[in-house]
Parts: sequence; structure tokens; C-alpha cells
Amino acid sequence: MSKVRIAIGLVAVGLGTAAFAGLADAATEGDDLAAFDPHLTAAFVSHRVAELTPVARAVTFLGEIPVLTGLTLVAALLLRAGTRRWRPAVILVVGMLGAAGLTYGFKVLIGRHRPDSSIVVGTVNTGFSFPSGHSLSSLVFFGLLAALLWYSNASLAIKLAGTALALLFSVAIGLSRIYLGYHWATDVLAGWTLALTWLALLASVLGFIGLRRDASPAEDCELSR
Repeated sequence: MSKVRIAIGLVAVGLGTAAFAGLADAATEGDDLAAFDPHLTAAFVSHRVAELTPVARAVTFLGEIPVLTGLTLVAALLLRAGTRRWRPAVILVVGMLGAAGLTYGFKVLIGRHRPDSSIVVGTVNTGFSFPSGHSLSSLVFFGLLAALLWYSNASLAIKLAGTALALLFSVAIGLSRIYLGYHWATDVLAGWTLALTWLALLASVLGFIGLRRDASPAEDCELSR
């Protein structure tokens, strides 16, 4: 079963990498899906309503680096205290560090400019746009928490509810970035794609480590003969 999970994870990594490469090329050239970005941004801006804007700003706040950093530290400490093991906490921290590194690296590599600052609701960000760090990091954070929940003793209802909330928060944060004028739609899509690819890679690595650990007793027996 572990081998099957590893194989599925590696296939997901390959597909995700290809999809992200396609989005990166489109963002660089301004063609394919990226050609629709100005129209989608205009549609989001034209449908802004006074009641929804404060909600979007509150949702996007959850994806800010200081907020996610604080949430990661708190969640890691709770995982350590609740499970009495370091592994879940380490997985979460490593996952978030990887997300931060991927965000910074690809922003610098692609160097895409953000939508015009005149449509931004809130403080203007002059950094690069692709991929959306809010979308990437929030999906990694909530995705890892949901995955760890499935390895706990929680009831099925709680696991399903936790997964649904993880998806809800991740999608809402990504959409809020377009609504508020901080990102193009393909920035957000690329953030989600890269997050899922990174999660699949983590799952594959952890599956391989587990497979090696399960095989080690047999290897020890062979060596002792």
C-alpha cells in the first residue's frame, strides 16, 4: 500500500510540475490562460460590493506571512503537546518553510508585475506577483493540518469537517487576492498548483521513509543470520 501511495504521489508531482511550468510560461509570455487575466480582474473589480470588501480583507489577512508564521508555531506546539511526538510538528514546519522558499524563489525567477495599484484595496504591495504566496502558503498550511487530522483518532465527521474547512479557507484566501487587486488569476492558480505539488512531494518522501522504516527490521534479521 505504501508503494502505491508513493507512486501516486510521484505521478501527482510530475503532473503538478508540468501544470505549474505551463502557467509560468503563460505568465511570462502573457498568452494562454494568462491572456484572460485582465478580463477576470476587471470582472472581480466591477463586482465589488461594500459588504463583501471587509470580509475579503479579513480573509486575506489570514494568509499574511506574520499571521501564518504565528499560526504555524502555535499549531506545531499544539501538535507536539497533543500527540507527544515531534514528527507531526516537524512535518508542518518543514512544509511551511518549503512553501516560503518556493514562493520567494519563483517570484524572483518569474518577475511578474502585479495588477495596477489603482485597483488595489488596501496597502499597495510592490513585490512580484507570480505565484501568489498567500494562495500557496495557506493551502500548504491548511492542507497539512487536514492531512494530519486524517492520521489522528478523530471521528470521520470531524475529519470531513476539517478537510472541508481547509478547502474553504484556502479557496477563499486565493479568491480574495484577486478581488482586492493584489494578484492576477493565474498567480492564484499557480499558487494552488505549486502547493498541491509540494504536498504531493512531501507525502511521497514521508511514504518512502515509512517504507524504509517498515523494512528495516527484516533487513536487521537478514544481517543477523
